[in-house]
Amino acid sequence: MTRTRRNVLVDPRLAIGLALVVASVVGVVGLVSAADATTPLLSAGEALAPGDRVQRDELVVVDVRLAAAAEHYLAPGDIPPEGVVVTRPVGEGELVPIAAVGSADGLRFASLVLDVGGALAASVQSGSVVDVWAARESEAGRFGPPAVIVSGAIVVRLVESESIVVGGQTTAVEVLVPTSRIARVLEATANSDAVSIVPAAIPVR
Repeated sequence: MTRTRRNVLVDPRLAIGLALVVASVVGVVGLVSAADATTPLLSAGEALAPGDRVQRDELVVVDVRLAAAAEHYLAPGDIPPEGVVVTRPVGEGELVPIAAVGSADGLRFASLVLDVGGALAASVQSGSVVDVWAARESEAGRFGPPAVIVSGAIVVRLVESESIVVGGQTTAVEVLVPTSRIARVLEATANSDAVSIVPAAIPVR
């Protein structure tokens, strides 16, 4: 007996329809999965006031669905070992915005911009440790002996300046100074003392 092999023809429209159904199901599953995705963020266990110093274990981890908006709030890995300082009120149970906290170093250092006469040493760059010197102008128009007014200041950045003063061009430098020396630096600035910045260490290279 001879068997006759039948040729089964598949309607292309049926294949396209099945492909669309599968793609739709995959898309819906992807959307549901994305909607169910949560991000661990930090919330305030109690009301926080400006000036409060907060450690990691003082905040509560909560899983939330915020998608891209989650990047605006503190995550567990964002807290350094020394903690953070609250800069604006955060209510109890609220997520802690990144903009509502600052570095704990802010309790010990303040950022000031100084106008320095003359050129800076090539080694003075962002992150450099420097000493700030100042010399007061006498009534005769001469400057007295310079003295260190800040030891161990940290350079934040060099600020471009096109201002020209008598005797040369000034360069603006933003530095972090200990809060205990802020008054002395502001005094030198108010008196128009000649300010200089000297590297605190000789670079290896």
